[in-house]
Amino acid sequence: MPDERFPTRLRAFLRRPFQRRTWRSFAVFLMLLGPGIITSNVDNDAGGITTYSLAGSEYGLALLWTLIPITVALIIIQEMCARMGVISGKGLSDLIRERFGARITFYLMIVLLMANLGNTVAEFAGVAASLEIFGLSRYVSVPAAAVFVWWLVVKGNYKTVEKAFLVACLFYLSYVISGFMGRPDWGEIGTAFLTPTLRMDGPFLMMAVGLVGTTIAPWMQFFLQSSIVDKGLKAEDYPVTRLDVVFGSITVNVVAFFIIMLCAVTLFKSGIRIESAQDAALALAPLAGDYCSWLFAFGLLNASLFAASILPLSTAYTVCEAFGWESSLNCKFTEAPQFYGLYALMIILGAGIILLPGIPLISIMYYSQVVNGLLLPVVLVFMLILINDRKIMGDYTNGRLMNVFSWLTVGVLIALSVALVIAALIFP
Repeated sequence: MPDERFPTRLRAFLRRPFQRRTWRSFAVFLMLLGPGIITSNVDNDAGGITTYSLAGSEYGLALLWTLIPITVALIIIQEMCARMGVISGKGLSDLIRERFGARITFYLMIVLLMANLGNTVAEFAGVAASLEIFGLSRYVSVPAAAVFVWWLVVKGNYKTVEKAFLVACLFYLSYVISGFMGRPDWGEIGTAFLTPTLRMDGPFLMMAVGLVGTTIAPWMQFFLQSSIVDKGLKAEDYPVTRLDVVFGSITVNVVAFFIIMLCAVTLFKSGIRIESAQDAALALAPLAGDYCSWLFAFGLLNASLFAASILPLSTAYTVCEAFGWESSLNCKFTEAPQFYGLYALMIILGAGIILLPGIPLISIMYYSQVVNGLLLPVVLVFMLILINDRKIMGDYTNGRLMNVFSWLTVGVLIALSVALVIAALIFP
């Protein structure tokens, strides 16, 4: 039965807004936030922003509605990862090794390394592209970015690094501001957002699959769970952690909403074709003004730097956990040499590839997404087996209804990933 005293308690709470206990509880709440918001928002990286820009410029508002089921799917998957992290106190790759053995884990790590390296290259490509808009050569911007992201993580601890990442999340507001500067018709946008449109032609379907793929990536699940463990969150922190995940999953798609909408009401209506987020930023200047163009470019720079920090960090967490090596930002280099060494190696390789003349960047970025598509179904199946293992989760396993929604979500994502890989191999 509901607590009949709740209205009384609510009135008392509202009458005492400055009560010390209230503010203390709110402060604790803020202290526990972070992993969910960071993990979700970093997925709006250079590749994601490019995909959203293309969706809006090529199909207008027709794909805007897909963000609703994408948000629901992201919440379901991220919530399971967060729950495993707080209950088990172990990262995802650690649990996979214990449950499925070293051999399977080894091959999984090889594939993940390939995918994450390609994604890291894409992030440094985004850094180069965004600063070239402001006239800065990639031979200056990329090495400087590499040194910065290395210094940020290696010289800090978990708390300082998390604070820096949360600040980076705030700069995604540049896309929200840019969206309003496009002077959209909100009635038209609301109708498109709430009215599903499905076209049975190949390019349209592939773009829809691409929107899913760029929002739910394999590395996200590993990073989220590892960062929860590194932060030291426990079972009693689960309610706040769940809220953190839900809030992060919503905010990442709010940003995606504004990027798609802005490109739809400007580039699509003007018949302008683009190939990248850099093209979108440049094309916005005569349509929505220089400030809108600069904000879009700044958002691309922030997203690329943010992701260029997270992708190598996610790789270091994942691989070190898989092989039983120390993996924590709270450790010194001498305590976790493999962790920091792998982080540095991913940065050096990702930045170095960008600086090689004649390197096929588009192919690297493209096929890294294919690898993501191959890996995602495997990771999701592992997750569902683990989340329903009572030896690991105790009373925190999925309920019957949650399992129905989870398997349905995973089934749809597997089908979409398979479709993406087949299409990519047939029509490269």
